[in-house]
Amino acid sequence: MRVWWCTPLSLLLAVPMLYAQTPPATPCSSEAFRQLDFWVGEWHAEWQQPDGSVGTGTNRVTKDEFGSCVIYERFSAPGLNGMSVSTFHNATAQWRQTWVDDQGGYFALVGGPSDDPAIEFMLEVSRLSDESPHLRMIWQDVEPQTFTWRWQGRASEEDAWQDRWVIRYTRDE
Repeated sequence: MRVWWCTPLSLLLAVPMLYAQTPPATPCSSEAFRQLDFWVGEWHAEWQQPDGSVGTGTNRVTKDEFGSCVIYERFSAPGLNGMSVSTFHNATAQWRQTWVDDQGGYFALVGGPSDDPAIEFMLEVSRLSDESPHLRMIWQDVEPQTFTWRWQGRASEEDAWQDRWVIRYTRDE
């Protein structure tokens, strides 16, 4: 017994219908993929060290690879070099970032623009267990040539976020 939908003739008739459909929009062309574009550029980074001295580094953030779907970060400072890739994930309507560094650090983060007027953009570490730390990064005071980046943590969801590292960025371009 032959089933009508799997005959060679039915397959041949279905092929033109597949090509007649409207092609999908250009990948990564929606406005959501531009929410983090303020970060793209060459940056000088400066922060207060625990001993009171000023630490400095550079951060190169690009979006010209992978069809402008991915933001690629290369951070360099004495004692810490790392990189991240970030992209907007349509299915969850959130940004995802993966960070790795030369200290063995690895973080998977999710988030996006913040509803808090004091925070422009926020990514929070995906916690693997209840014992995992609560960590996040935020961008605030974003201007075309400057912004402040904060790495924050807290012991529990009830606790207030505490700064662990605050970096002031100035555009090098």
